[in-house]
Amino acid sequence: MARKSPVLFAAVLATTFTLMLPARSKAETNSNVATGAVFVMTNAADKNEIIAYQRSANGSLQWAGSFRTGGRGSGGTTDPLSSQGSLTLSQDHSLLFAVNAGSGDISEFQVQGATLSLVDKVSCGGSEPVAVAQNGSLVYVVNAGGSSNVVGFRIQANGKLKQISGALAYLTTGNSGPGSVTFSPDGQFLLVTEKGTGNIDSFHVQLNGTLAPIVVTPSAGPGLFAILFAPNGAAIASETGPAGGNDASAVSSYSIAPNGKLSAISASVPTLGAATCWQTVTPDGRYLYTSNSATSTISGYAIGATGALTALAGTIVAINPSASTNLDIATSADGKYLYTLDVGTGSVSVFKIAKDGSLTALEDVEGLSASAGFNGIAAI
Repeated sequence: MARKSPVLFAAVLATTFTLMLPARSKAETNSNVATGAVFVMTNAADKNEIIAYQRSANGSLQWAGSFRTGGRGSGGTTDPLSSQGSLTLSQDHSLLFAVNAGSGDISEFQVQGATLSLVDKVSCGGSEPVAVAQNGSLVYVVNAGGSSNVVGFRIQANGKLKQISGALAYLTTGNSGPGSVTFSPDGQFLLVTEKGTGNIDSFHVQLNGTLAPIVVTPSAGPGLFAILFAPNGAAIASETGPAGGNDASAVSSYSIAPNGKLSAISASVPTLGAATCWQTVTPDGRYLYTSNSATSTISGYAIGATGALTALAGTIVAINPSASTNLDIATSADGKYLYTLDVGTGSVSVFKIAKDGSLTALEDVEGLSASAGFNGIAAI
């Protein structure tokens, strides 16, 4: 009788073993495929850097590298920039803008997955830039140092930034403490928050990219921090609340009139947390989430067609790691995941967003310096 060769026997055995294994679903096979990225900024005083994470289809993150901005941050420990928008993605997610508060300039990167390529670095047109916004070819930065101002740039055909002649406007005071800058979805208005005065500044964007005279609206509640727009055009502001208040932070929504004046839609809706500063809206415009940094919690709201805010069940929809200060917050481009930048623990927290807006904690990705002055998070 002929003897089977050892090689043939091994091949038959391997085939039989493979057939015995349970088939993997397509979802399981694709769960670790890279579908996006998350970026955080070190704000380091010696050399500012962007740390990139590759995002998988299941929301998990893997370190992808660090990229120098070519500028210097402000350093510090916890929230030294005190702003939202220090790290901003372009509308099409092809560009990433970062402020260098220490060296007074803005860095622009081309985004390819979780890989960044430095395109340009330009002077901020003032001092201590803290936030940047983009709409179409326009980019505006708000500067907190010196005489607080906003300065406009245009993205050229070669991708580089060029300051627009005459595109400079001052805020209401020289030490207004700007906390954010944002464009309306149609690009008609630029809004800036002043933490020091509690004012929301509105500028109509003119055809040449310069700004019309400032229009000022007082905040609906105390402790104004940042403002952003929902896709339906409602402007939503975060409020840290009155001094000495107990978990008294809130959020307010506004409509904007053709003359730039804001009118409150939902005024000071409680977050049931403390030091509510940062916020994010899901890409479909259905939900708003706030980062309550002093209580390490996240609050959630449904956004109505008119811009009215309705707290989700319990208001507090997630809790960050113990001993963390969840500084900034971002949602993935597909609207499925939420990410927070947590100092104190030196981590990025990952949450899954359900269809009803509820959150499920997935993981805390560690490895960041717990005591460094990180500021800014962006996700695609």
